[in-house]
Amino acid sequence: MNDLKFAIFGTGFWANYQIPGWLESEGVSCVAAYNRTRSKAEIIAEKFAIPRVYDNPLQLLEQESDLDFVDICTDVDTHLPFTRMVAEQGLDVVCQKPMAANLSDAREMLDICRQNGVKLFINENFRWQASLRALKAKLDSGVIGKVFKGRISFCSAFPVFENQPFLAELDHFILTDVGSHILDVVRFLFGEARSLYCINSRVNPTIKGEDVANILLKMTSGTSCFAEMSYASILEEEVFPQMLILVEGSEGSVHLDRHYELKVTTKNGTVAEQVEPKLYPWIDPEYALIHSSIVDCQRNILDGLRGGVAETTGEDNLKTTELVWKCYQSAQSNKLILL
Repeated sequence: MNDLKFAIFGTGFWANYQIPGWLESEGVSCVAAYNRTRSKAEIIAEKFAIPRVYDNPLQLLEQESDLDFVDICTDVDTHLPFTRMVAEQGLDVVCQKPMAANLSDAREMLDICRQNGVKLFINENFRWQASLRALKAKLDSGVIGKVFKGRISFCSAFPVFENQPFLAELDHFILTDVGSHILDVVRFLFGEARSLYCINSRVNPTIKGEDVANILLKMTSGTSCFAEMSYASILEEEVFPQMLILVEGSEGSVHLDRHYELKVTTKNGTVAEQVEPKLYPWIDPEYALIHSSIVDCQRNILDGLRGGVAETTGEDNLKTTELVWKCYQSAQSNKLILL
């Protein structure tokens, strides 16, 4: 196994989980941290024993001559310029989701990495949730026959703006922030889409972007999928950050319910099991499902960095990004979008 050294760009909220996520794997170390506010980088460096800090990203790249890759964990508007900066140094790029601020930038990021002969991966961790991987295994086993319908729900009143206040200032919010995850899960479970129709709205008057979205998709496989997401839903039971999923097939159904309960129903009855996330000492209990999946996502990316096969490549995530922006096109035009 090759030892890999990386630098982290951005030491805000998610760096507290991205960095220990990497460190759960052997053969990888964080040797430098950049943040535009140096004091924030120093706090993270002390917390995770990172030897060097910078407030100038180019200076970091010039002085850290033995890097293998850079993990970009900054605001979405910086993803394109930082990807260009890193790729032009001949380093592989790992980037936080959403991939870019718009579809054009996402395509340019991929082109830049191709032109410089470096790899691009997106830290898209939702598909790596333990309960979701178990659900996918059930579908692949054929136990419910041919899948014809799916429903994915991510609705809550979780105060997301408290931890990440910048989200309230985004002109495009829930489809880029949560939709990037949910639409990637749709693709992971059901393949590619051939059409979609989206309705979105803003309920919270104190934010700029939309906080509710409902999407109906027709997949190339013939499966119909309904995906709903909301940060304005006051429900009987708050289950954030869980997705609730129901998949129906010709021979039965699979239901990912509250509290990580996975139920398979066929003519022979229902069999249920609990598929809980692995608990690491550094995770926030409220985000346990998400933080645990970061580890598995990054282990897969490490395989890709070492020459193996990774799922969340830039090429793959561009397809998810295209769906996100096609949703905005549909919502704005009130039309079905053919893909």
